[in-house]
Amino acid sequence: MASAGFFTCMLLALFIGIWPCHAQNVTLSVYYETLCPYCSDFIVNHLVKLFHSRLFSIVNLRLVPWGNAVLQSNGSFLCQHGPDECLLNTIEACTISVYPNEEQHLGFILCLERLASANELNEWINCFNTTGLATVPIDCYKSGYGNVLENQYAAETAQLDPPHKFVPWVLVDGQPLQEDFKNFVTYVCNAYKGEQVPEACHPLPLMNNSLKKATPSYPASLLSADTPYSITWLLIYGIHFSFSFSLL
Repeated sequence: MASAGFFTCMLLALFIGIWPCHAQNVTLSVYYETLCPYCSDFIVNHLVKLFHSRLFSIVNLRLVPWGNAVLQSNGSFLCQHGPDECLLNTIEACTISVYPNEEQHLGFILCLERLASANELNEWINCFNTTGLATVPIDCYKSGYGNVLENQYAAETAQLDPPHKFVPWVLVDGQPLQEDFKNFVTYVCNAYKGEQVPEACHPLPLMNNSLKKATPSYPASLLSADTPYSITWLLIYGIHFSFSFSLL
């Protein structure tokens, strides 16, 4: 019986082009908006770890550039950080669609978010040259298809359960990490059940029910809709942030 099961698995792999007996990759979802400084910091200084130690080999990355934007009754978008954010949300949505390869579109988004952090947004179009990608996403934006994508992201964000409390809002296999989102590597590694464990997962502490028991590290009363840490919290505890803005 065991050999028959293995043979069936082999046949499925031949017919549908995948190896169904392998453990599934971990889905890492990031709900964000392009000009939120905390989103830029997370992408530039933390999400970039996916490029290191073969983490991409065990992750299915989903980037959702909508965040706290609002879909108005006339079909237009109202973005938290103004019209420029609406434009760049759509450009990033188009880039994800045109270049579905996760390493490609994340590379572009990293470049753009670094410029956003450095207040050099007028140079964002250069990120196509920097990453070696064609400017097809601009055509996507001009055609109006980017608005279709953003409407889809708006609906997906609205259906989050529980709803997002701030951005970036990070999930591992559908479970929100709450305020512990910067520690996403640990959650990804603990959720992965495959045998080929990447270097980034050695050594990492095991976490008991890590996904379902991700508890807030900071009082919920101090959280704002846009940021995971309020100004009050920063003043009380003297947290200082530093950012790195090196280009790809």
